[in-house]
Amino acid sequence: MLNKWEGIILKSMPYGESNKIVTLYTREAGKMTAMARGAKKPASRLAAVTQTFTYGYYLLRSGRGMGTLEQGEPIDSMRHIREDLEATAYASYIVELIDRLTEDHGQGPNVFGLLYEALHAINEQYDPEAIALFVEWKMLPVAGVHPVLHQCANCGATEGEFAFSFQEIGFLCHRCFQIDPYLVRITPTQLRLIRTFFTVPIQQVGSLNLKKPTKQFMKKIVRTIYDEQVGVRLKSRSFLDQLERTPELLPQKEKPEEQGE
Repeated sequence: MLNKWEGIILKSMPYGESNKIVTLYTREAGKMTAMARGAKKPASRLAAVTQTFTYGYYLLRSGRGMGTLEQGEPIDSMRHIREDLEATAYASYIVELIDRLTEDHGQGPNVFGLLYEALHAINEQYDPEAIALFVEWKMLPVAGVHPVLHQCANCGATEGEFAFSFQEIGFLCHRCFQIDPYLVRITPTQLRLIRTFFTVPIQQVGSLNLKKPTKQFMKKIVRTIYDEQVGVRLKSRSFLDQLERTPELLPQKEKPEEQGE
């Protein structure tokens, strides 16, 4: 069966002397893996369209076992992501996270839309660290984690002072603080940001420029959830941690006005 699907390349691996095995996430059929014959050859018509992050239309022949990528029509090569080290690092983290949390032929709730919005935003030079945070929070339900962020996870209260509880995987109001001695106190601004990251589509937020300590705080919470509840360990995360430790590896950029606490 031959199908034309809109998709984004998550991963491209060499296979043999001239072939590639590509993993792409499609709008119509979710995640797919296919053989791209001859794609390693520079002159191949599949060489460019099988590069990681490429967004395009793909013609796949499916049958028993792995499908075959017959041809591709690029829509956006995500050029800035390829040329900027920081953008590449965070985009790599996003595609690896989505790849690890999804199954072949499986479709999560609007995973393709989230993937496209995230890569497009990074390619348009929005803060890649903030965009990666959006993806991390929004992929939690795909990973089977459903944090309670609209009310107190214990009593259901919607008013009062709140803290984040890893034990309850959500907010606790001040009346219920005693049930978790290790809860993390948060400000009203931090509460709103967590809800924003989890619920608001990326394209509706615009150029949200957060202060570094704010991003670090948000990152610590969501990655603790992944570490304790999901158990996902990503190779690309190690490189991001290295960039955090050695920021001098990144070229200096003009910083927009930052928001947050």
